[in-house]
Amino acid sequence: MRVIFMGTPDFSVGTLEAVLEAGHEVALVVTQPDRPKGRGNALQCSPVKECALQHGLEVFQPDRIRREEHVRHLREYEPEIIIVVAFGQILSEEILNMPKYGCVNVHASLLPKYRGASPIQWAVINGEAVTGVTTMRMDAGIDTGDIIAKREVAVAEDETGGSLFEKLAKEGAALCVETMEMLKSGTACFTPQDDGQSSHTAMISKELGDIDWNRPAEEIERLVRGLNPWPSAYTYLDGRTFKIWKSRVLKEHENALAGTVLRADKNGICVQTGAGQLLLLEVQLEGKKRMDAAAFCNGFHISPGTVLCS
Repeated sequence: MRVIFMGTPDFSVGTLEAVLEAGHEVALVVTQPDRPKGRGNALQCSPVKECALQHGLEVFQPDRIRREEHVRHLREYEPEIIIVVAFGQILSEEILNMPKYGCVNVHASLLPKYRGASPIQWAVINGEAVTGVTTMRMDAGIDTGDIIAKREVAVAEDETGGSLFEKLAKEGAALCVETMEMLKSGTACFTPQDDGQSSHTAMISKELGDIDWNRPAEEIERLVRGLNPWPSAYTYLDGRTFKIWKSRVLKEHENALAGTVLRADKNGICVQTGAGQLLLLEVQLEGKKRMDAAAFCNGFHISPGTVLCS
């Protein structure tokens, strides 16, 4: 197939490479404009742009893909299909109706559940045992198009947002190629989504990681995993940001204020929550490197009774 590929972050890269490896012609790669990043605000290109340039592909970076001049530019490439993977812009009806086989999106959840921008992190935060990837024929809505194919992925007990990201990126790439084969052969089926079963995931923000110690230990532990590696779950210790990278739920409970450190030793830092206790196993104090909690306690004394706060 003659393909226009639209994507921006790391999650999209594997699918672009899989489409190329399957022998499809990627006529154009569309990605977000370069953005300033870091202390020097130097312009940085997207992971998809980096991948495209490595393969010698033409790259287009519109500020707003819906502009008429941009639509005309896409039409010049006469795509048979447009593949969209976490592109980050909304497509117009003109673009959706442009290719013979439509615009196909690879989405990192089992639609209709977890529509929106952050399905991977929320699957971990909400304690899902199974998630997956879906390919769908895009329509004018946000992740509302007809489902073409799905693939389930188990969520491990120690799953992080980062590890699940890697699993789903790999499965999504393979499913995209399979979907393209079904479309070309005429064997694809299109299943309308049940809007009554849908949910929408909010954008992940840094503020989401601010731990509310009044929540149950199980919920906080899932938050820690879901926001690892970005933006991370955190609290405050002596007025300094204290990131939590790894933790374990303990069933014990004491009559102590939520957020109170009960002990800090070679086993970790035990904190009372609203229900149960959380043992902090890997932490990072503002200005310090990430380390296991036992090593941290060797160099930083935390007295029992210290209260971690949001």
